[in-house]
Amino acid sequence: MADITAGVFNDIPSALRIPGVFIEFDARLANSGVWQTRLLVMGQRFNSGEKDALSLDRVTSGEQADRYYGRGSMIAEMLRAALEIDPYMETYGLALDDAAAGTKANGSISVAGTALRGGTVALYIGGYRVRAGVEASDSAETIAEALVEAINDEGRVPVTATIDGTDATKINLDCKWAGETGNDIHLVFNAKGERGLDGVTFEISQLNGGDGNPDIGDAIAAMGDEWYHYIACPYTDTANLDELNTELTRRFGPMVQMGSRAFGAYRGTLSETGDFGSALNGEHLSVMGTGKSVSPTYLWAVTYAMVAAGSLTNDPARPLQYLALPGLIGPRKEDQWTKAERNLLLFDGIATFTVADDGTVQINREITTYQVNEAGIESDAYLDIQTPETLERIRYEQISRILSKYPRHKLATDADAALYGAGQPIMTPNVCKAELLDLYLDFIEKGWVQDYEGYAESLSANIDPDNPARLNVIDSPKLVGQYRIHAMQTQFRR
Repeated sequence: MADITAGVFNDIPSALRIPGVFIEFDARLANSGVWQTRLLVMGQRFNSGEKDALSLDRVTSGEQADRYYGRGSMIAEMLRAALEIDPYMETYGLALDDAAAGTKANGSISVAGTALRGGTVALYIGGYRVRAGVEASDSAETIAEALVEAINDEGRVPVTATIDGTDATKINLDCKWAGETGNDIHLVFNAKGERGLDGVTFEISQLNGGDGNPDIGDAIAAMGDEWYHYIACPYTDTANLDELNTELTRRFGPMVQMGSRAFGAYRGTLSETGDFGSALNGEHLSVMGTGKSVSPTYLWAVTYAMVAAGSLTNDPARPLQYLALPGLIGPRKEDQWTKAERNLLLFDGIATFTVADDGTVQINREITTYQVNEAGIESDAYLDIQTPETLERIRYEQISRILSKYPRHKLATDADAALYGAGQPIMTPNVCKAELLDLYLDFIEKGWVQDYEGYAESLSANIDPDNPARLNVIDSPKLVGQYRIHAMQTQFRR
């Protein structure tokens, strides 16, 4: 082995005549490159909260979210839902104000008849259950008043209720915030099979008329240079999704390298949902089609985001199918999409769900909205969200290895590698290839990639002929797939 020269030390000077033992520490080999993820939740606040709009705040509990953004606000409820699923995920809130020109969704419930027996009215408003006691012989007017009182007493319900000025049996409902998300607050009685009231009927006019979502451009600017690995976005209007897609693409690019996966939800008929998904094209955005679900889209978005974030953080290549989406109430059985309908949506860029017999909502298949490449040709290169997620993790590990072990190295060819002094901080093409091959074995062990021999054969590295300070590398990792479909033909014999 060649002699070690004084030039390999970082802190001990070569011009040293003072007697003594001098030992420096070098942490280049100690960095494990731990992957620590963050979830960012966007949503609208109330003025009663402590935090201003566009402030970025780490939130650790639902109670804290209530203080920061106002009890019952969209973002407070989203954060509460997320943290109930995984309180250990580093979670941030980014609050928005209502759009200045936004309008609030409104709906109504008309009560008719007289109660033939005592009981309880169970009304679900955006998935929140409100119960009002009813006595035998109570009139429609009395029942309407009881419902209004019960709704307004529950601070987390996303609407306010009043008795109509001209019809005492009619309840008017107004969303507490402006924008299109209010239209997705679904009203339904006895969603979980509660017994109805004999002699009483309810006519529902679902919330509608909400318009004018906040512009998330300001929220994107507020994110700055911080890395948020997962984003829950409650807005699905074209303008906001275009802005979000542009930012996600920029962050994933080689000059930023802080990619994020964003999650949303869309409520509509099968046709509406298919048309909506077909108009999207983002490899970092996944939108779940909710159909006629009881729970609102903003809670679907954040629940989907947190469940996906937890699993993908542990293993970016593992599929999410069959994972439960806690707290969500799906559509009634007769309104749930069939296998054939879900398959159609999966070709429209829409992620799908199923509802188990016990009512648990589960991910059926998670896909991105990516459908065509830059040339407009149909492509499934980024169909599965595991693809950009795994590539992100591979890149992170490669960057971590190179910058940890070779932060201040010189660059030279392999020709004189045997002549360099021992410990000389010199990077060569072959040294780089050796590091990447070693990393690839780690990736195989983690179950992210496959085909070591093919990777080794594809790997190339050379010093740029026009820039002696630049090392050019091309590799071709083969990602593992996801076990989603088991097709089998049984050729029986008699």
